[in-house]
Amino acid sequence: MKSKQLKFVLGSALIVLALSYLGFSGFKESMSYYQTVPEMYASGDAAYGRHLRVQGDVLPGTIVREGKNVNFVIGHENQTLKVQYVGTEPIPDTFRDYAQAVVEGTYGRDGIFTASKMQAKCASKYEKETAAGVTTTKNEGQ
Repeated sequence: MKSKQLKFVLGSALIVLALSYLGFSGFKESMSYYQTVPEMYASGDAAYGRHLRVQGDVLPGTIVREGKNVNFVIGHENQTLKVQYVGTEPIPDTFRDYAQAVVEGTYGRDGIFTASKMQAKCASKYEKETAAGVTTTKNEGQ
């Protein structure tokens, strides 16, 4: 092989390796493990500072809006987690008391989960409201 061809092959291999490494490390960093509140607490110190996705039910009466931030508490199996949503996306329309929420962010040593993303699921919300004795009235025909 000529010297120029060898330099080209080595340079190309180095670029491919560097791009592969960056792609893999970016993929690994963007991955987040989906877990419930008790599962997050069971992971102990490993939960701090990691990028997590946590699911729980929004406890009634805990939603407090402070400017663009929203503070609330989610719970599952008698364990609760304080959440502060600081994301840039608007709050989902289905985000209410008893809704099932999935928050994505980091858990701090102060005991507050700082969420940058949030989803609210509404399917089980109606079942929980019915079980709690909450009724909704619909004005049909309007």
